[in-house]
Amino acid sequence: MPERRGATGSGPGTGARITRRGRTVALASAALLLTGGLALAGTWGIGSGDTTGERPPGATRPSPPPPWDRRPESIAAVGDSITQGFDACSLLADCSRASWVTGTDASVRSLAERLIENGPQKRSWNFAVSGSLMSDLPQQMERAAQERPDLVTVLAGANDACRPTVGQMTPVEDFRADFRAALHTLRESRPKAHVYVSSVPNLKRLWSEGRGDPWGERVWSLGICQSMLRDPMSATPAARERRQEVHERVMSYNSALKEECAKMLRCRYDGGAVFRYRFTKAELSRWDWFHPSKAGQRKLAELAYRGITARHEERPR
Repeated sequence: MPERRGATGSGPGTGARITRRGRTVALASAALLLTGGLALAGTWGIGSGDTTGERPPGATRPSPPPPWDRRPESIAAVGDSITQGFDACSLLADCSRASWVTGTDASVRSLAERLIENGPQKRSWNFAVSGSLMSDLPQQMERAAQERPDLVTVLAGANDACRPTVGQMTPVEDFRADFRAALHTLRESRPKAHVYVSSVPNLKRLWSEGRGDPWGERVWSLGICQSMLRDPMSATPAARERRQEVHERVMSYNSALKEECAKMLRCRYDGGAVFRYRFTKAELSRWDWFHPSKAGQRKLAELAYRGITARHEERPR
């Protein structure tokens, strides 16, 4: 049979013509694709922007989070009786030398002693006041800011739950607003300061640890945290409900501390470390079995040091 040339595109027949036409179409298509690609590149920033790291006009580069200062050179403390070392040395008296933040007692190894290498006493200030409520914190923050500290520690809120009655406990929204105001006060005066916020201790656990001690019960009856400690041995439904209400309020306070701290640059919450910690009797004051003893103050300093020097913020477990 005679060979049919051009059927496969190898000869000068119809197949060859089809191939040339295909090449023409292909070249035209490529040109269109190239033109279209350039148009898309101009529209979407492909190539010139994305491959070189440039950003489209009007776009803003996201700011990296500010670094957390793990080694501050100065510290100020705000808060209540816990930070003043109340009942750590003697009955119903402050003992600032035993403070977990600024104390000089060697057995405590305060936060200042752990963090500040040269002259911690000259680079640390304690503005906590025994009996303070969260509403007192903005004024304390204002005083602290005047010293221009690198770090401000906060341990406050126990007195907002420790009221004469459950009905007198600080409402959560008021507590939140006062804490927010305190942070704002510091930020306005000392925008680069870091803030470390300790959680409110578990008051119900402290009641459980100290109840049954005759001396402790007598001291409690003098007016210490009556919303939780009144009638410490009572197991009536009303007493259990009262203690649980205080416990839940403390948890709500801690949620507010965590949430408001998260809104502020350079603020770190302890992740509930103080609230979770099970203070032993040796770590509670032998005068009232409620406030931290020197051993308890040492534990607070240890927990805070761990949280401040951690590379990442501690998360609740």
